[in-house]
Amino acid sequence: MGQAEKNNEMEKSSQRVTLNNVSYPPKIILAWAKAIEGDKGFLKWLNENGYKELAMSVFAIYLKDDARNWLLENGYAHLMAMINAAEGNIPAQKWLLSNDMMTFFHIAMAVENERKSWDWLKKHCGLEIFILTKSIEKIKDKIDENHNDIHYFGRDL
Repeated sequence: MGQAEKNNEMEKSSQRVTLNNVSYPPKIILAWAKAIEGDKGFLKWLNENGYKELAMSVFAIYLKDDARNWLLENGYAHLMAMINAAEGNIPAQKWLLSNDMMTFFHIAMAVENERKSWDWLKKHCGLEIFILTKSIEKIKDKIDENHNDIHYFGRDL
C-alpha cells in the first residue's frame, strides 16, 4: 500500500471509529516516554496495566504496521495521526488541527522541528509533555538517520 493509500485509509478509519479518551496523568506520560526510549520494563507495565494503546503507539513509532493498524482499529486514530504527523504527513497534521487536537498537533510539529510548536507546548503543557515530545523526536531522528545510513538500510531500530 502506497503512502497516499495509507493517508486515505487513516482519514477514513478516523472518521468511522469512535475515538477513545487519551487523557493521562503525568506519571503515565513519563512512563510512555521511557517506553519510547526503549525501556522494556515500562513498555511491559503499560501493556499490562490498562494502557495497551500507549504500548502499541510505541511500536507504531518504531514503524510496526500491525501496531499502526491496531491503533486505527481500536479507537486510537488520534494517536496514529500524531505519529503520522510527526513523520511529516500533511493530511494527518491537517486532521489533528481540524479535530481540535492541538496538543497532539504541536507534539508532532515540535518533533518536525517547528519552533512555534515548542513554544506552544511550553506555554500550554506540563513538563511531562515536553519530555514525551523529546523522546519521540530522539527516536524519529534515529530512525531517519538509520534509513539514510547504508549499513542500516532496511533495518528498523
